[in-house]
Amino acid sequence: MLNKNVKYFTTGEFAKLCKVNKQTLIYYDQIGLLSPIMKDHKDYRYYTIAQYDFFSVIELLKTVGMSLKDIQKYMADKSPENFLELMHQQKALVAKKRQELEMIESIIEVKIETTEEALQTDFDSITIGHFPEETLYLSKNIEDATEEQFVKAVSDFIDELDRSQLDTGYPIGGITRREQVLAGNYDNYCYLYMEQPHPQEGHPYFKAIEGDFIIGYHLGLSTELGQTYERLFKVMDERGYELGQYVYEEYIYDAVIKNREEEYVTKIMMEITKKAN
Repeated sequence: MLNKNVKYFTTGEFAKLCKVNKQTLIYYDQIGLLSPIMKDHKDYRYYTIAQYDFFSVIELLKTVGMSLKDIQKYMADKSPENFLELMHQQKALVAKKRQELEMIESIIEVKIETTEEALQTDFDSITIGHFPEETLYLSKNIEDATEEQFVKAVSDFIDELDRSQLDTGYPIGGITRREQVLAGNYDNYCYLYMEQPHPQEGHPYFKAIEGDFIIGYHLGLSTELGQTYERLFKVMDERGYELGQYVYEEYIYDAVIKNREEEYVTKIMMEITKKAN
């Protein structure tokens, strides 16, 4: 029997209050998660305002990823102590999710910054500039790797970046030793790398040498890289420089931005030193 001193909500009214459809409330009733305070002789369901907070907690727990099954387990053993423990657990999960979202936001910011920079770049240009020291996270040594070994090394490197939260949003690049470049083996990388502007403690890093670099861009297939390297060596020689210890390559435009490999753009950064007189 309805208590005239209590405001009751029909299923439709309570669903509107909770901003869900009626079927959600009916389902919660069927699984014993949130049942109406009473049903009349016509089987009409009625809820009270006190049940709104109950519903809000269910939705809160769902939002942070808790399953209905786990919520049911808690509801079967409710107590102030259990509720407090549950809230502390969920708070820790929210803090972790916030950290993950902040990392994703940082990666997006890097993608925006690098793409905007690329849009302002003349890919026909060859420039010489001085680079500050940079911190890189490296893969294991992959020089002279077979195709199968290279594929596995790339997969392992990406897994490690993900597992250790070292994906900074910068492109994965390749480092080639001077000897390989001079021999024309431009894609015989010794390491893969990713730039780390804010290095974390507890990880081995490689410090890219501060110094002068010649920078150019290769537009097109990687099998045609040699043509761009020849242009870079020509300018290097004309300006009185010789190749340093390492060459760094990274995609500016790849499959994320371009559909055809012929439109990919590779940035080539070659360490250089002044020729001895």
